[in-house]
Amino acid sequence: MTTPIRKRKKAAPKTFKAAYDILKTNAAELQQQDEPDIDNLMTTVEESIAAYRICETRINAVQQALDAAFSEENKTVASES
Repeated sequence: MTTPIRKRKKAAPKTFKAAYDILKTNAAELQQQDEPDIDNLMTTVEESIAAYRICETRINAVQQALDAAFSEENKTVASES
């Protein structure tokens, strides 16, 4: 009987790109499996959730910055009219 190889939990990503790469990699691995790798599923899910949260936080921050920039731009245009 062989012991299953456990995937080591990686440190949380620090950038959007790193988090997005983790999500793409994990999604590809799950799609390519003929049989689910139950031994590593929780690690993959936990890693993916952490990566998703990083992406979501960065996207929300960018959206807020864009909203503020366009709001400021609209105020400037309106005051010039």
